[in-house]
Amino acid sequence: MSDTLTLGRIPLDDYAELLGAGEIEELRALASPLRGRSIQMVNSTAVGGGVAEILTRLVPLAEELDLNIKWEVMGGGEDFFEVTKAFHNALHGAPYHASQRDFDIFLAYNKMNREKLPLDAEFMVIHDPQPAALIEARRPGANHWVWRCHIDLSHPNRTVWDFLEQFVSKYDGAMFSSPEFSRQLPIPQYLFYPAIDPLSEKNWELDREFIAQVLARYGIDPQRTILTQISRFDRLKDPVGVIRAYRIVKRYFDCQLVLAGGSASDDPEGAVVLKEVLREADGDPDIKVLELPAWAPLEVNALQRASTIVLQKSLREGFGLTVSEALWKKKPVVASAVGGIPIQIIHKHTGLLAHSVEGTAYQIRFLLSHPEIATRLGEHGHEHVKENFLITQKLKRYLTLLLTLARA
Repeated sequence: MSDTLTLGRIPLDDYAELLGAGEIEELRALASPLRGRSIQMVNSTAVGGGVAEILTRLVPLAEELDLNIKWEVMGGGEDFFEVTKAFHNALHGAPYHASQRDFDIFLAYNKMNREKLPLDAEFMVIHDPQPAALIEARRPGANHWVWRCHIDLSHPNRTVWDFLEQFVSKYDGAMFSSPEFSRQLPIPQYLFYPAIDPLSEKNWELDREFIAQVLARYGIDPQRTILTQISRFDRLKDPVGVIRAYRIVKRYFDCQLVLAGGSASDDPEGAVVLKEVLREADGDPDIKVLELPAWAPLEVNALQRASTIVLQKSLREGFGLTVSEALWKKKPVVASAVGGIPIQIIHKHTGLLAHSVEGTAYQIRFLLSHPEIATRLGEHGHEHVKENFLITQKLKRYLTLLLTLARA
């Protein structure tokens, strides 16, 4: 029913050259009172999506600080993930008419996982709506439970949120990626930014030869302008809208479009959206639609580094780690002004924000006409990510939160 994940690790001291030895010593000092104490992370997928990607990097670093941390993945059938995908879209504000059957499926799988998973660590961190009802397994006063929400709850479907709130209110705290996502709750709420790992395969430096090989493999011309969006094939990422923006830009600039992504095991809509994207691309040889597996981080890295401009034209977005990934690589980014993206893109300072297909196309054209501004935005974006959105800062926030819960 569940998978306990075993992960590789990068030594914590390797980050000292990038961030300074003082930052690493601060992490060790914060972790010292928590040494050996048990922590359990639970989410709904081991691969695909930002949550799994963050946990893949966070858990080994916490282990190196001598924390007794485990990562469990809840189990679920296709019916469960169809319901939770519908919940996900509804919480982002999409129309949805919930049925009692949907709620019953959700509750049944959560009950099944309560019986299979240990759920006995001193600190329980439950990620997103799918496993929210695991809180029902808590014994009074036995341990500390916090709910980590990675999605945009600024305009949720009221029926779905009211259903989930009955569980969320039982936690000791809730963590959100933006102040705008917070809700009226009887528990403390905390601001937790998602983060990228600068030393992961997706973000470390690559040599030019490898980048050239990746471009050649996918038929991308390195001598022409490359516009790229890296995202799951998900309607909320609006890949069809990206193609429409590209077609406007194409009238003025010779360019190629790369739409690269995959799917997550808890997202049953991916294959349907991919077909919609291919239909919209309509055989255009300059549109490269690449279905990449979750284990292709070097290819994603290479595509981002080869790009002239990186896009993230989401309709709704909890945060959008691909924005920070591109900024870290000093790439100019044009992204939608939704969800957690404006935390990363400070308009005209670390990137450019847009509100429509036409606005996205306009901002792309502006950057292509002003490459010196594009370069400056990339430099500022890199510094912004270094100060706010690296995995070490996220680990520091977790340590601080666990210390707070322990004292309470």
